[in-house]
Amino acid sequence: MENRYDKYKDSGIAWIGEIPEHWVMGRIKNIIHTYKAGPFGSSLITSNLNNIGKYLIYTPEHIAANTTNLESNLYLPDYRINEMGQFEIGKGDIVFPIVGTLGRAMQITSDMPNGIINQRLSKFRLFENIICSNYFMWIFGKSDFYKIYIDMNSRGSFILNLTKLIIGNMPIMLPSLPEQQSIATYLDQKCSEIDELITLQEEMITKLQSYKQSVITEAVTKGLDKNVPLKDSGIEWIGEIPEHWICTVFKKFLSEPMQYGANEPAEECNYNDPRYIRITDIKDDGTLRDDTFKSLPLEKAKEYMLTKGDLLFARSGATVGKTFLYKEDYAACFAGYLIKARCNKNELLPNFVFYYTLSNVYQNWKNSIFIQSTIQNIGADKYSVMPIIIPPLSEQQSIANYLDQKCSEIDELISIKQQKIEKLKDYKKSLIFECVTGKRKV
Repeated sequence: MENRYDKYKDSGIAWIGEIPEHWVMGRIKNIIHTYKAGPFGSSLITSNLNNIGKYLIYTPEHIAANTTNLESNLYLPDYRINEMGQFEIGKGDIVFPIVGTLGRAMQITSDMPNGIINQRLSKFRLFENIICSNYFMWIFGKSDFYKIYIDMNSRGSFILNLTKLIIGNMPIMLPSLPEQQSIATYLDQKCSEIDELITLQEEMITKLQSYKQSVITEAVTKGLDKNVPLKDSGIEWIGEIPEHWICTVFKKFLSEPMQYGANEPAEECNYNDPRYIRITDIKDDGTLRDDTFKSLPLEKAKEYMLTKGDLLFARSGATVGKTFLYKEDYAACFAGYLIKARCNKNELLPNFVFYYTLSNVYQNWKNSIFIQSTIQNIGADKYSVMPIIIPPLSEQQSIANYLDQKCSEIDELISIKQQKIEKLKDYKKSLIFECVTGKRKV
């Protein structure tokens, strides 16, 4: 490896390996002069807090989001500031979760609001004559180093004295202060460059996704013949459609009434039983997750079995309106927060409908439903009267075939961008680890 130090020694810790000979191995307890866990018990229950105030209640959610600007922000009443003063945080404090999602940290800066830590956080302050805070944060707050250590040492629930012990014993590599600053400056620059490349790839993915939706929308509303005469659909958010197409309601082309899924809890993964498809199994691209496979015994599943070409619609929650086209070879049934639609395939092709649900006009229809209700819920009664554009059957097939090919090409480009992002993220992780453990000389 390039940029190596002249001499190395064993760190004494297997997963760290060798470190530069002149570096010192220490523990976090050797570099902090104060440690404080959040208040115990119910002293910060929501009913005793305000929606506005001078002192923000810092939570693990702030650490996870790396921001203090959350809609869920709560504040300590002014009359309790003195009472809770020991939990106050200030510029330079390192704040981190002790329960829940572990492995991340935040350093308080001068532009952050005054506040106190809640029950799920702890804080400490560094000896700045031993360690630079920006170098330390590359180890503790901006890399997987801390998370690796936590994963290796956590056992079930954390209690206060155990957490303090575990945190205090975390190893830390200590070059000289000038070296620490050089490493931090180098990582600031290099990781910023990597993040810019990641952002660029993400922006390109967003553009490709937008392009894909526009291609779908154009095909399912205008067809493939650019010279065909158009007519007004009669619906503002659909606009003009080919003259020989019809605009009607979905239920007219269903072979049976729409059906709600089974109200049964998911069972363990048993590949001999039908797969139990739930909202959480459906990805944004309309495919199923492999890592969430659950099954349902045939006795419970038999009334909710799917056949090829069945469409599933999510009826509530954050995923309302999400759709899935069942075209699998294995047996499957569906859960209660999904609604099944079975098309009359002699008049309406399921794959055409599925593409229709990926279009802008479908999104516009969903939005029109939500405007009418404060609850994001679309039941079978609304789905069944959803306006839908119907070309002749042969055109439906041609459009579906065209979109199969076109969307596959776009998805391949998106996949390439996603792979680049993963490689950049992996490179960033390895770069940080190499720098803070001395494998790479800065």
